[in-house]
Amino acid sequence: MKTKLLLLAALLMVVAGPILAQTPAGAPPSQNINWIAVASFAMAIASGLCGLAQSKAAAAACEGMGRNPGAAASIRFALLLSLVLIESLALYTLIIVFRVS
Repeated sequence: MKTKLLLLAALLMVVAGPILAQTPAGAPPSQNINWIAVASFAMAIASGLCGLAQSKAAAAACEGMGRNPGAAASIRFALLLSLVLIESLALYTLIIVFRVS
């Protein structure tokens, strides 16, 4: 099921690019891009993926601390470090969004 869904998504990405790149018949090509919409979409994707990654990291850390309470300090440090690195993705995207807009 996952393989079929992944192949469908890849096919849509390959096919949608040329279709969306075409201009309507008789219309001059427009270079006017709505950067605010593109930047907002990029920030939404980055924030959503950061949220998913942070929840997965927290769940794995809780599971690891539950299995081995003696290693809780090192697991907690690794969790905090990974959360900082994950959150930096959203901050970098936010900086890029403000630079483009």
